[in-house]
Amino acid sequence: MQAQSDTSAAVRRQMEEHLQGADWSLREKLAVAARILAHEGHTPGLAGQISARDPESGGYWTLRFGDGFDEVRATRLVRVDDELTVLEGDGMANPATRFHAWIYRRRPAVNAIVHTHPFHVSALSMLGEPLVAAHMDAMPLHDDCAFLGEWPGVPIADKEGEIISEALGDKRAILLAHHGMLTACGSVEEATYLAFWIEHAARLQLTARSVGTIRSVNPDYAREAHDFLMLPSVVNATFAYWGRKTVAREPDCLE
Repeated sequence: MQAQSDTSAAVRRQMEEHLQGADWSLREKLAVAARILAHEGHTPGLAGQISARDPESGGYWTLRFGDGFDEVRATRLVRVDDELTVLEGDGMANPATRFHAWIYRRRPAVNAIVHTHPFHVSALSMLGEPLVAAHMDAMPLHDDCAFLGEWPGVPIADKEGEIISEALGDKRAILLAHHGMLTACGSVEEATYLAFWIEHAARLQLTARSVGTIRSVNPDYAREAHDFLMLPSVVNATFAYWGRKTVAREPDCLE
């Protein structure tokens, strides 16, 4: 066990040294994140939101209502307060972004939130059952994905914000029945990373269930995999990789 522990520690040190994150501003990361998720089919309409705290000016940055994830640009975001009053930028925020403020108030360590309605997550949400982490790629969600079993309606009022934030608890992700998903994390990179993997995990779950019974995994291995895959070096390098592909394909997002 000691040899395994020493090897793991050495690998982590090497990753911290050699894996590189993205050198973009906060607004640029938000724009890139939106494009990444759009490419993965997270936002068929205008229902999704992505936001991030502004540590310098206060409030948080989010999409201008009317802009789809696939057309977000760093210069077209708006900075708003808890009441969605625009502090900087033109236009208005999606009214449903109001429930983000509830999470930010309850969870001071949360700096970025993603909420979308991707296809497989939405399909799974209609079955009234939580996400099952039973594959290596789903391990970032192991014991880190809450479940809200009843739909509280369109989240544009304080009631929905209170319900969703309470159901989320201390987890970094949540599956919302008859609705979609949400990630609440310490960075834009982490929130995007989990949003990507929850849709992948939902697709795996639905596909596996269609042909057989899903087998559970050893919880000790699951926890170990979760902790490894959620290392900042892994998360940030993965986001940077997705981001490079996105910017090469859609350079206007950084305008």
